[in-house]
Amino acid sequence: MNQEKLVIEEKRYRGTTAVVSARLPDDMIRAIDTVAKKTGHNRNEIIAICLEYAMDHIETAGKRNQAGKR
Repeated sequence: MNQEKLVIEEKRYRGTTAVVSARLPDDMIRAIDTVAKKTGHNRNEIIAICLEYAMDHIETAGKRNQAGKR
C-alpha cells in the first residue's frame, strides 16, 4: 500500500453543509480525536479532511450486478 502522508491544507469546500451520521469504531474515534488535538482542528474538520483526501485518491473498480458479482 502506498504510504503517502495526509497534508492538512486550507479548507477547499465552503458554503452550506448537511449533517451526516456514521457509526465508527471507538478506537477510530480516539485516533481522530488524537489528530484533532495535535493539529488544533475539531473532530468534524479531521473527518472532512480525511474524506476529502479519500475522494481525491479513490479508484473504483468495474460495475457489480444486483447479486454483488462483477
